[in-house]
Amino acid sequence: MTQEHKTTTDPTSSAVPTSGPPSIASSLRLQLVPGIGPRVYGELIRRFGSADNVLSASPQALRAVPGVGAKLMQAIVNAEATTDVSTVLEICRSNNIKILERNNSRYPRLLAEIHDPPNILFYQGAIEPVDQLAIAIVGTRHSSNYGDTIARRLAHGLSMAGLTIVSGLARGIDAQAHQAALAAQGRTLAVLGGGLLKMYPPEHKKLAAQIAANGAVISEALPEQSPQSGCFPRRNRIVTGLSLGVIVVEAGDRSGAAISARLAMEQGRDVFAVPGRIDSQNSRGCHQLIRDGATLVRSVDDVLEQLGPLVSPVALSRHTNDGQPATQLIKHPAELKLSDQETAVLQAISNEPTGFDDIMVQTGIPAARVLSTISVLEVRRLIRRLSSSSFVRA
Repeated sequence: MTQEHKTTTDPTSSAVPTSGPPSIASSLRLQLVPGIGPRVYGELIRRFGSADNVLSASPQALRAVPGVGAKLMQAIVNAEATTDVSTVLEICRSNNIKILERNNSRYPRLLAEIHDPPNILFYQGAIEPVDQLAIAIVGTRHSSNYGDTIARRLAHGLSMAGLTIVSGLARGIDAQAHQAALAAQGRTLAVLGGGLLKMYPPEHKKLAAQIAANGAVISEALPEQSPQSGCFPRRNRIVTGLSLGVIVVEAGDRSGAAISARLAMEQGRDVFAVPGRIDSQNSRGCHQLIRDGATLVRSVDDVLEQLGPLVSPVALSRHTNDGQPATQLIKHPAELKLSDQETAVLQAISNEPTGFDDIMVQTGIPAARVLSTISVLEVRRLIRRLSSSSFVRA
């Protein structure tokens, strides 16, 4: 990723004040009510429009919501008296932890699409629009030299192409992916199983700080909540939910990384797997995923070509050759790796049939170079040839 994509401020939120805006305080209060998980929370917000409205709703209206029984209804009615949000908000303020509500317009779009998105995200750093173009890289904590090398190579190359690298900050493959993204001056997001102030593993505290300066460290757990074994499968759904696809570098057949791949499949994400030695325990999960239909990964190009067109185009800031700021509308992740000439030819081709002569006129590029560039765009599956002189966006 180019350096201009980095920022030091977060447009989604500032540090949370002690009292908190009413919507944040109410969302947090609702989150703290025992028995309210992502699905019930979602039903309540859909019915009442906001956490403020949920907390002020009548008992009868609450009972009409699917999943809200008499006990949960009473807990919501009593939430003002039984939940302490001021302490949590003060902890967040003191530690520069930001809060992003599920119904906030800046909540990650991909994550909001899964069937059980987190009600609230706590994070340090910045979550930016460019993070819609993210890929997860996961694998075993007990990685081999081969696995470490491949994880670094893929994370570095995908970062250079412009993708945000998402992982779980665990030992092994996760750490290698984060570190390689940072080395490429790219963005990376780390998702924790416990709270942001209960770093696990503890030796990754420095790495977490580096990630927060070049991306974000994220958790749905309260800041001082210690990680427990049951938290990590929940964490994995966020890792895959934030991403267009997930790459498994090394994994046993029953590993957490293999479980993440299954979650990604359920979420409709692309799943990629790196092959290894046939007698390696660390490769059994990857080989099984490939047998089940995951895309075999040999290089960064395998990933970019497989991801396919984006559901919603993403606007990215860049600079033109003369140094002027410009906006590029990305419709396919493979566009991130195009040269200026390739981008110019692609932008000259529309969703309607576009003639070869029209492309030359719009771009000012000689015919021979346009022809060679068109071949590159066809290989990357960004355009489709209708005839010898007519093309259309794929």
